[in-house]
Amino acid sequence: MNIHGCAGERYHEAASGLTSGAREYIRSRGGNVSDEDVRKYVEKEALHGSSCRGLTVHDRIRVADMAFCRTRCELGVLQSLTDDPRISEIMVNGTDDVFIERGGHIERTDVRFENVGELEELIRRIAARVHREINELSPILDARLEDGSRVNAINKNVALNGPILTIRRFPETAIRMEELLDFGSITREAADYLAVLVECAYNIFISGGTSSGKTTFLNALAGFIPNDERIITIEDSAELQIRGLGNLVRMECRGANAQGKGEVNMRQLIRASLRMRPNRIIVGEVRGEEVLDMVQAMNTGHSGSLSTGHGNSPRGMLYRLEAMFLQAADFPIAAIRRQITEGIDIMVHLGRLPGGARTVLDISEIAGMKNGEIELNQLFRYDMPSGLVRTRNGLLDKTKLEVKGVSLK
Repeated sequence: MNIHGCAGERYHEAASGLTSGAREYIRSRGGNVSDEDVRKYVEKEALHGSSCRGLTVHDRIRVADMAFCRTRCELGVLQSLTDDPRISEIMVNGTDDVFIERGGHIERTDVRFENVGELEELIRRIAARVHREINELSPILDARLEDGSRVNAINKNVALNGPILTIRRFPETAIRMEELLDFGSITREAADYLAVLVECAYNIFISGGTSSGKTTFLNALAGFIPNDERIITIEDSAELQIRGLGNLVRMECRGANAQGKGEVNMRQLIRASLRMRPNRIIVGEVRGEEVLDMVQAMNTGHSGSLSTGHGNSPRGMLYRLEAMFLQAADFPIAAIRRQITEGIDIMVHLGRLPGGARTVLDISEIAGMKNGEIELNQLFRYDMPSGLVRTRNGLLDKTKLEVKGVSLK
């Protein structure tokens, strides 16, 4: 339940007053106070003290929880949100506007920070845990919590209504293809089709908009990789939850320190991975110049590689890849398109339906060049109301299927 208006102001005043009292209680005892003692103090003051006068018993209990979290929990007032497994995203737009995504829908919460200082201190704590800094000179933070959640923070000198904090949370265990089938994100026919392509080492690129389920789908596809292969994953911030592969190496980029030294970027990691005898390379997400190294790796014998990227359609994703290539090197566009067509075999595009459900919208084969443009052979498409349906087009390049002695139905 969200609290607004006069009742909301009274609620937050009570929470601030009780928090101040709890902090004074801790200071008066030299800081040597257990969590249990702090919990008892705030509950007693909430139920019997003057700070919560006029509130219902239910609201007094909630005020006690908020005061305890502000003083003792690692993530402060956000702790109750991070403890809720149904919440997939937490969006903090300054001190008073905290939103969550739950079940595919965004909703406003009644969580507030006392002041900008409290929010800044939380962001600094998160940054310190990953040995990074956020300040006016380094106003953007990308980090990862111990539970795998991805954190982005923007300092108030850049965000006008800031500071801004976004926490993307992931399931404790990776979602498998069977669960995606249960969710209706893909059909059994399409899942079986992709399983054969992964097993036979086709290079697959997954595209989609923000929060369309690209990482989740990549995890699910990785479940079809044979266990006797050596896999190397490379990510900007580690999010993949690949399980069941014995010969797995996981690498994560690292930002520069306060002196501007120590950066390890994705291009460096991709190049290093080529010397590690990989069968397949999985790049969590390409955003820029690293696309050159990723596609070249696909072109030099590392079949079965997987990656993702932000795009509005398979064709739009190809244009984005071309633009990223041009950031890395001044190649002729024809040469860039040739590299892409020879490196990537299959494009899988994901999206969100009007109700918020994430689903596969398109599966296409990159079928070479025609009139200077990359040609797509659509294998599956999403139709309303039928959903994901197979087209009449068959797979054109069956070389890898033939090597494995496999056929597609």
